Amino acid sequence: MKHTDPKKQQQHSLYLEVCHQNEEPSLPLHTAIALFLLAYCDCKSFKVFLATTKRGTSQSLRSHLPESLDVSDIDWDDLPLLVRGCRLPAAVDETGRYCRAGLAVVLRHIITRTTEADPGRRDVLALLGFKKTCLKACAEVSQWTRLCEIGIPSAVEEHLRYPTNQHLQLPPYILHLEKKLGEPVKVHNDDKIRRQKLRQQGQAKNGESPKAPGSSDSESQPAQAPRAGGGLELRAALEKLSVDAAPPPATRENSEIRKVKTTDLPPLEHVFAEGLYFTLTDVVLLPCIHQYLRSLQTHAAGALTQLPLLLRWYSRVQEVPGVLRAAKACGMALFSPQTPISCPPGTDLEAAPTSQAKQECLETTTQAPFVGGPRPTMTKLKENGIKAVFSPHPRPAWTLPWDNLPAAINPIEGKMSDVRAVRKRQQLNNLVAMVTELARPGYTVVDFCSGGGHVGIVLAHTLPDCQVILIENKEESLVRAKSRSAELGLANIGFIQANLDYFTGPFHIGVALHACGVATDMVVEHCVQAGAAFVVSPCCYGFIQNTIKFSFPRSKKFQETLSYKEHMILCRFADQTAVQLPPERRLIGKQCMCLVDLDRSWAAETHGYSVRVITMEPESCSPKNNMLVGTPSLKKGGSDYSS
Repeated sequence: MKHTDPKKQQQHSLYLEVCHQNEEPSLPLHTAIALFLLAYCDCKSFKVFLATTKRGTSQSLRSHLPESLDVSDIDWDDLPLLVRGCRLPAAVDETGRYCRAGLAVVLRHIITRTTEADPGRRDVLALLGFKKTCLKACAEVSQWTRLCEIGIPSAVEEHLRYPTNQHLQLPPYILHLEKKLGEPVKVHNDDKIRRQKLRQQGQAKNGESPKAPGSSDSESQPAQAPRAGGGLELRAALEKLSVDAAPPPATRENSEIRKVKTTDLPPLEHVFAEGLYFTLTDVVLLPCIHQYLRSLQTHAAGALTQLPLLLRWYSRVQEVPGVLRAAKACGMALFSPQTPISCPPGTDLEAAPTSQAKQECLETTTQAPFVGGPRPTMTKLKENGIKAVFSPHPRPAWTLPWDNLPAAINPIEGKMSDVRAVRKRQQLNNLVAMVTELARPGYTVVDFCSGGGHVGIVLAHTLPDCQVILIENKEESLVRAKSRSAELGLANIGFIQANLDYFTGPFHIGVALHACGVATDMVVEHCVQAGAAFVVSPCCYGFIQNTIKFSFPRSKKFQETLSYKEHMILCRFADQTAVQLPPERRLIGKQCMCLVDLDRSWAAETHGYSVRVITMEPESCSPKNNMLVGTPSLKKGGSDYSS
């Protein structure tokens, strides 16, 4: 292994977890995935630290660590403060104040660092997929990200712990992936490829040799079929992966092919996990599926017959240039399984025993349509003693000294209009007033869903004796916040790019301005679990819906009164508060907002909290002008708000 070079102090640091089973170190799947991507990209932009409780771990795991990496051991207690507050993997920049945490976020960062160091690595950039969005949506809102980032790795690790006890029932997440691989593929601008497929089908029917994509009709040399099969789709996918590939010559299908309607063209088959092209998703899945298939071969080889598409995918991934090299560098001995032609007669993947995991991975989050308005629902609540009531604002006239604050703090210096900037300052007045009322020297304040840092930066400047942490999933927003704080010279602020679930550190106050939909409920849950106070301004009530983590209504009294569909009516009409709407309609919208937030506050109160629903001052500062201010009246850290 390489030793730290003093000249490489500008390297980013990457922290990976190591487990110990029977005193022997092993790599969790999230760590194995990160190492595999580093090897595939041949990335040398990180100093890698293995978080462990025993010395010499990196030497014991030498066969699983690419030789090109600079790897050292680090004790868990010696991790940087920001990293200790997150689930690994985590990457920290050279300043030590910007942390990226969580598998998908860290993997995307590795790709970015690789292409920044070598812009010619188009094959690495292609891993991010169309519009560079592969695994960009967080697991809390994307079923696909949740399946790949959490579901599959968790299911495989559970299987590996008890391989002989689960051979009769395949994990639901694995079955769900098998089903997805059998669905037709839709990719950007796939019309041309589908017409080529139609032409090749006609050639095969007439006994002619199929030609490779981009070849002219005068070319008689047949295309070379890859070992894993797949025909035109696989050839097109592998051509795109070539670093030095030249664009194919322009061709035009004959008139008969051009006249065929798009709806009548043959569908494209899955080649890789997300469709036609090799992406970051395949990188995430390969170490997981490799270990799972290897375990099945040892303990339950017959179960492989239920996974023909997954086996075919596993073989195709090995055709990708660089995969075998990266696997060898990480000590992964990929094999060539015999792909079953079909499942055994009578096998029904959908008939597998149900479980909570299967319900999670197959659950749809589509909002159910409803008929009717809010008045019957509000009347029903009133008849059961539930009505919209607001607590008085404790500091309605309080304001920050905006004229005396540095320019980088004032939102009017940003890209927003002057009118919107004035309203933003009014919103900040309300949240900062509540936080400063609760804060004490030495407190840690977390700005969830921080965006560009409007709230967190003001708090860090206003509360110099407190530590402020900004948490945001969107890199562009958080980089902008980091730049603003550097201009101000703030020393009590840190930045974490991560999904909410990946932040696990202790804190005293959680704050969020206009947390959309269920993000408000996620923030409140995080605060309740930490025993922290919260100041949250909800937004986008119409996006509230049942998810894997939450069901609505939230509180017992609302559950006894309203159905889920009736609660959705309140949420939909809670968004009817725009200034251009008639006053009566806005009033109903405001009442619906209060009722939805009252339900949230009562759910928190069952965990020992005192919660106030307050209207911001002035009300015109935003159509979404509610604040939930909660304080733990009983110190009960670790409460389960989602129960």
